Amino acid sequence: MEGGAHTASLVAWSGFALALIFGVVGSKTNFCTMGAVSDIVNMGDWSRMRMWLLAIAVAIAGAYLLQAAGLVDLSRSIYTSPNFAWLSFITGGFIFGVGMTLGSGCGSKTLIRIGGGNLKSVVVYVFLAISASMTLRGLFGQFRVSVLQPAAVNLEAYGFKGQDLPSLLAGTGMEMNLLRLVVATFVVSALLGFVFRDREFRSNPNYVTGGLVVGLLIVAGWYVTGHLGYKENTETLEMTFFGTNSRAAESFSFVAPLAYTLELLMLWTDKSLTATFGIMTAAGVIAGSFLYAKASGGFRWESFANVEDLANHIIGGILMGFGGVTALGCTIGQGLSGFSTLALGSILTFAAIIAGSAATMKYQYWKIMREP
Repeated sequence: MEGGAHTASLVAWSGFALALIFGVVGSKTNFCTMGAVSDIVNMGDWSRMRMWLLAIAVAIAGAYLLQAAGLVDLSRSIYTSPNFAWLSFITGGFIFGVGMTLGSGCGSKTLIRIGGGNLKSVVVYVFLAISASMTLRGLFGQFRVSVLQPAAVNLEAYGFKGQDLPSLLAGTGMEMNLLRLVVATFVVSALLGFVFRDREFRSNPNYVTGGLVVGLLIVAGWYVTGHLGYKENTETLEMTFFGTNSRAAESFSFVAPLAYTLELLMLWTDKSLTATFGIMTAAGVIAGSFLYAKASGGFRWESFANVEDLANHIIGGILMGFGGVTALGCTIGQGLSGFSTLALGSILTFAAIIAGSAATMKYQYWKIMREP
């Protein structure tokens, strides 16, 4: 397995390097998915949402170009499975949206804030990781597996090979490679048209840079795990994805990897556990954010304002851990990596996250207005 160990190490350290860039760019451009929702709800400002949508458009274009070139097979990811777990996507996504609002940011923003000295985000990280671990294999997992997961549609029984939009439209009679190109081009064009029709967004280099770079990093993640990490296992002689926890092609995601990080730290002497792509990307975002904060003079320690603030962040972390694992990803995992595959579940989760976050913000505003 020496060759496999080398490949896994290459995948993991490549993930760290990419995430380092994510941490720097995310800090500089203030790339924040919760902030994007907040700007719309509270100010009617769509600029940061356009940055998120630009990242999605770039990620879709890049991912489908990789597939067209035969470098990555998106059908080998967790997002495009024909098992359409609709209740898990809706419930998990909505709960994650509530949690990220209470916790002052999604998983990626939590990591970025830790790098900048935010102690509140350290607390969110710990409770998110514990909750995600409990949802993967612990107490919360029982509810996820027995109640939410059974509510699913097996698309394969209806003749569909996956839940990605090209597979769902395969009955049109168009050749699959051409169909993928047509669908991806249509979606990307629609997103780019919406994003760049706004003059204020076009004139802001930070927003444009943030969307472009984050989108390209998602594409690079697919290339690393789906191409560089896809090698023959010398023991089984089967093609294997090395360096990922899912044993499939992955890109950025920041919920389950935090649980795997916690597991690795707690069971460090267990030689069966290694630093994977997901674990190293989480560490890389913190490192990149720290470097940017130090270089820009923005590093400062920040703690809780009061007990209620602490409680909100603890609850937010727990909800994000449960919701993110249940929905198979967060604002980055489903909202970018999953969306780039054009999986129906990822699109549904994306909408549910926004709905959960917006509803929580409106409730918080209503609560403030009722205070004497």
